[in-house]
Amino acid sequence: MNPSSQDPARVAYDAMAPFYDDFTSAYKAESWTGSLAAKAEALGLRGRRLLDVGCGTGKSTAPMLARGWEVSGCDISVGMLALARERLGDSVELAVADVRELPVLGEFDLVWALNDTLNYPLGDGDLKAALSGMGRNLAAGGIVLFDLNTISAFRSSFSVEDTREVNGRRMSWRGLSAPDAPSGSTFEARVETSEGDGRPHLHRQRHYPEAEALEALEQAGLRSLQVWGDIEGEQGQPLDEERHQKAIYLARRDG
Repeated sequence: MNPSSQDPARVAYDAMAPFYDDFTSAYKAESWTGSLAAKAEALGLRGRRLLDVGCGTGKSTAPMLARGWEVSGCDISVGMLALARERLGDSVELAVADVRELPVLGEFDLVWALNDTLNYPLGDGDLKAALSGMGRNLAAGGIVLFDLNTISAFRSSFSVEDTREVNGRRMSWRGLSAPDAPSGSTFEARVETSEGDGRPHLHRQRHYPEAEALEALEQAGLRSLQVWGDIEGEQGQPLDEERHQKAIYLARRDG
């Protein structure tokens, strides 16, 4: 799979790759991934083969590898995958892939897409296509798990400006969307970094309400098992789009 070098998500993350780990240092990958795996196991997950879709630099993949899982990863960004290779070593299979056209990379007990990977597909039918590809990579009885940003998260993060300096590097985030944008909108932000090509790069994400996400799961031949909301690592049901920051979905291939 060779996604277009001009895909906006690939361009943005290739530019951000050298900064990504520094500017996401607060991300509690070990506890977050452990809680998600426990949720899947409580719903019948068996086996320890994981495909991390949108694996980035491997921050969510590495804890699972350390727990003894057999892991593979894919991402649209070559720059992010180069850093994942450094973190995960040569024994982990990594592939360049667009989640909207995900190839069959194996049979996995758990296929997940974390940290708003599935908010980047913007077109009508793109979420269904992504979920269908994830489903095609499931072993018998396997589970699909993914998160989506809530409308609350979009309104708070895509309408503000934030500049940070970490380890001598600077990154500026400028939200371009209205703080009262309606549910289902596409949101935009520009990111500028102190290194690289010096140009701003556009991040565009689409908000998928719960009903739309559940419809896409059904169309992809996946049966929803559980939906819950998350705010700063605290999880609860039912999902409240106005309070929670992330919506988390668990599903299994229908039949």
